[in-house]
Amino acid sequence: MSLPRPASAEEASRLVPGVWPGGCHRNPDGALVIGGVDVRDAVSQHGSPLFLFDEADLRHRARSYRAAYVDAGARLVYYAAKAFLATSVARWVTEEGLGIDVASGGELAVAVRAGVPGDRLLMHGNNKSMAEIEAAIAAGVGRIVIDSFEDIVRIADAAGRAGVVQPVLLRVTVGVEAHTHEFIATAHEDQKFGLSVTSGAAAEAVRRIAKLPTLSLLGLHSHIGSQIFDAAGFEVAAARVVAFAERLWDEQGIEVEEVNLGGGMGIAYVDGDDPLDVADMAHQIGEIVGKECAAVGIPMPALAFEPGRAIVGPSAVTVYEVGTVKAVDLGQGLVRTFVSVDGGMSDNIRTALYDAEYTVTLASRESSAEPVLCRVVGKHCESGDVVVRDAWLPGDLAPGDLLAVAATGAYCRSMASNYNYLPRPAVVSSRDGAMQVVLRRETLEDLMRLDPGA
Repeated sequence: MSLPRPASAEEASRLVPGVWPGGCHRNPDGALVIGGVDVRDAVSQHGSPLFLFDEADLRHRARSYRAAYVDAGARLVYYAAKAFLATSVARWVTEEGLGIDVASGGELAVAVRAGVPGDRLLMHGNNKSMAEIEAAIAAGVGRIVIDSFEDIVRIADAAGRAGVVQPVLLRVTVGVEAHTHEFIATAHEDQKFGLSVTSGAAAEAVRRIAKLPTLSLLGLHSHIGSQIFDAAGFEVAAARVVAFAERLWDEQGIEVEEVNLGGGMGIAYVDGDDPLDVADMAHQIGEIVGKECAAVGIPMPALAFEPGRAIVGPSAVTVYEVGTVKAVDLGQGLVRTFVSVDGGMSDNIRTALYDAEYTVTLASRESSAEPVLCRVVGKHCESGDVVVRDAWLPGDLAPGDLLAVAATGAYCRSMASNYNYLPRPAVVSSRDGAMQVVLRRETLEDLMRLDPGA
């Protein structure tokens, strides 16, 4: 048992700053309020489980990231749509000055439906289909990121048939492995993304691109991972990308106009997490790129970045209803209380997939009961269906209580499934006490429509 016991019920119910949305607080009843909305009212109107976004908090984060990166020399700052995307979110981040980075034809379609201008879109993908490439070109996507030699051929062919010259970036791997979970560290050599600088594949890709009149190479892209708290990885990656840019100038006479250093900035999920200050980090990265360019005598490229989790992650909570409470004797005087809620791994797979940690609190009332060690689990037919592995929750927790899990805006609804035929939860935003449906709750009828025999 590594989670320290809180000194009191008051300490157990404290809302840790930085983990919860900026406007989150408790009302006199002890109920959680997000964006001016009591979570009890949100569940009463929209059901449970429920993703509840603080729109003002999300917009504030988008503005802050854009301002910090532009001050550091960024030409464009993109919102990484894979974290979470709906037309409402696409419009919010666009209104706050961001572009959008999409990684599939589906994400592209949502951005286009939301009215995002094509020149503010960037498209990723390690295995883009021809249909996706054609859709991106038809939408006027400002940059397509080349991830393979096959990409070069397909994008050049599609651009030629469309009668356009398509701007592209080349994704390179520079041998930097971020200090993060192995499954989400993406710049070391043994992985599926990008072309290696070390092996010569990246330089060969540049030679091929330069020969094709329907492609225009704007620059290089590098992404070192996700949920990163240490700026050192970004600094090393930036230095290696600049060194490669110098080689391209010396060997091929190609000037790199833009360097996109991806995203991956971490957020606080639990007390003690200490993410980088966005302005400090942006300043450090801008300084290192400028210093490296000056050292090798090449012009400073425009920078671009792709924050996703850092913008949307802390802006949302997931509200669940408690269904059963079961105390299990672990021996040696230890008892663990299993608290089963009405969702689980179908709406948050990250705990099972990455051993992710989360903060959870009683959200529907005040309690002065002594905290007990709990494991919040879902309702799926899997022993690994865990939402929060260890948490101190009130000892009088009972069926019907509401729990809120913080920092679930990123990679929860976007990775959700219908395992055990559970419809996916609704997503609702709150602002100044008013609610708006972002994504409606799925119904069993929605699922049955996919089954021609139903």
